[in-house]
Amino acid sequence: MFAAAVFFDVYTRVTADYLRYSDFVSLVYSGGFIQEAAYQYRDAILRAVLSGLLLLFGIGLKPRHALFIPNTLRVAAPLVGVLMLSGLLFLRAGEGARGLPIMYTPLAYLNLFAYEALHDTVGPREAVTLARATPAVGHDIVLIIDESISGNYLDINAPFGVHSNLKQAPAGVDVFNFGYAASIANCSADTNVTLRYGGTRADYRRINSTLPSIWQYAKKAGLGTVYIDAQRTAGNLQNLMTAAEKNDIDSFVQFDQTSVRDRDMAAAAKLIELLNDNRPELIVINKVGAHFPVHDKYPDAFMAYRPTLPRGQFTEVADTGERTGFNGQPDDWVLYRNAYKNTLLWNVGEFFARLFAQANLDNALLIYTSDHGQDLHERGNPGLNTHCGGDPVEEEGLVPLVVIQGRGLQTPDWAANLPANKDRSSHYNIFPTLLQVMGYDLAAIEAVYGKPLSVPTADEFTFNYRFNARLGAKPEWKHIDLGSIVTPERAPASVASGQ
Repeated sequence: MFAAAVFFDVYTRVTADYLRYSDFVSLVYSGGFIQEAAYQYRDAILRAVLSGLLLLFGIGLKPRHALFIPNTLRVAAPLVGVLMLSGLLFLRAGEGARGLPIMYTPLAYLNLFAYEALHDTVGPREAVTLARATPAVGHDIVLIIDESISGNYLDINAPFGVHSNLKQAPAGVDVFNFGYAASIANCSADTNVTLRYGGTRADYRRINSTLPSIWQYAKKAGLGTVYIDAQRTAGNLQNLMTAAEKNDIDSFVQFDQTSVRDRDMAAAAKLIELLNDNRPELIVINKVGAHFPVHDKYPDAFMAYRPTLPRGQFTEVADTGERTGFNGQPDDWVLYRNAYKNTLLWNVGEFFARLFAQANLDNALLIYTSDHGQDLHERGNPGLNTHCGGDPVEEEGLVPLVVIQGRGLQTPDWAANLPANKDRSSHYNIFPTLLQVMGYDLAAIEAVYGKPLSVPTADEFTFNYRFNARLGAKPEWKHIDLGSIVTPERAPASVASGQ
């Protein structure tokens, strides 16, 4: 009970939110980062431990007066309470614990999680069975998954969006901007795991759990496999990647000795090296992007938007829920949005400037997107959250979607259906697209994974904000109405002139 109370109290102190069952599951899956979390939130943990000691002392305190209750019943009482709460939450799909003493809730969640683990009958991972109609792939295929880049903040989609270097194609390169796209979910792990396994709206749990990964399909197509993770270090896995999945990756790249600010540039340098080595590979990049905190994710030379958030507090923090010093008032959000735009200038604009200047793209096809968008509180709505909310704004699921390739490369005719698919496609079209350019049979792809970008996608344009729908609960979908999307205001003259 002491440990459960401390766990719950730390979560509340750090996130200023209630611990739901889906949040508990996400924390369990993120156990590989417990050392980083313990260091980053050590003050909150210490305060929670000190207050929890009162509970521990109270539990161990001998009653002043003898109770005419057998010891067995005294021991059984809290256990029965936890079991009864577990049963109640089971019937309510994990919901309904608000208002209960905090030492009970994590214990009940743990019971639910253990039940699910013991009764997981989804099945083993399958081998590749889709037919291929072409020889081994002879060019690079790259999926660039940015972090927290909202589609409405880039110049390719919004009149006063941030300069991305994606608006005009360099010589010998075609850039197909599919405009606004709907993300899989408004949380990173949910989107990333589905991009790697190809889950569909109707069947993502089974597909993500049992069908082959993108790495397995790439190997079957004769490609080497490379994963560039700019967010984590020391071999830590994230976004629900497992050791078994990692075994299918030939080269696993992280940047342990590189500062957080420069990791996307390190990823660009590594990608340039791979594109110039004349070896056909599938390359998936997970960028640092613009996840909170955005105070220090760009150099001083890229501070084009001002005033901005104070710098120096988060220089080596890739992502966090910590909001110390940020109170979510309208003036705070003005500073945040300016820091966010500066981050985009660096981690998107400069990333592609270097890529286009130094990489040989003649024999490469790249797909660029982000894991989810952002709620930057342009409407004046209260709160501190930017994504992963249980009642999200539409911008949380709004991402960019761009296809880049060498002009002479033989690939599907992206331009043919670009008018029909622009501002009407989603992440769910990316996995089928990757399989198609790997040479897998189009009809077989569509039967399992849906439509690629080379055909009219007819997408629902929704994102899932209850991805971890468990114990019989149903996913929740948010439709994006582009008529209500908020875009940035006019840029300063220095930015507009490219200075």
